[in-house]
Amino acid sequence: MRRFHFNLEKVLEWRKYREGETEIELGRAIAALTIIQNSLKENAAKHNQAAEERFAQTNIRDIQYYDLYVRRLESEKEKLLAEAARAALVIEEKRAVYLEASRDRKVLDKLREKREKEYRKTMLAGETKELDDIASLGLARNRAEK
Repeated sequence: MRRFHFNLEKVLEWRKYREGETEIELGRAIAALTIIQNSLKENAAKHNQAAEERFAQTNIRDIQYYDLYVRRLESEKEKLLAEAARAALVIEEKRAVYLEASRDRKVLDKLREKREKEYRKTMLAGETKELDDIASLGLARNRAEK
């Protein structure tokens, strides 16, 4: 039996490659958001610790330093929240690109499967016909010899 050949195999391979690349980009975007979220958690922990230590101070200068530190942490928190919002938008964009690439690849995969199924059906029918012909010829020879 002749081997199946899909004419759009190169296109399918390219679409698989593109899907993989977009998946990697999506992963990087998600990793960036995770880093920002971890920074926010760390910032919150520092904020809580600084607030506790501020109330333990008796010196006015130390209290002022802790107040300034807490304000700086709050400012960082606002910046991190803005970065997180931007990162979430980037993730949505990357996800849309990935879904489109995935959909394109799946379309060709399904077409390939359909064509392969048709090919196998045609080849099986052809082989069956050939075997029937061979069997008929053998039967005819046996009858002719008798």
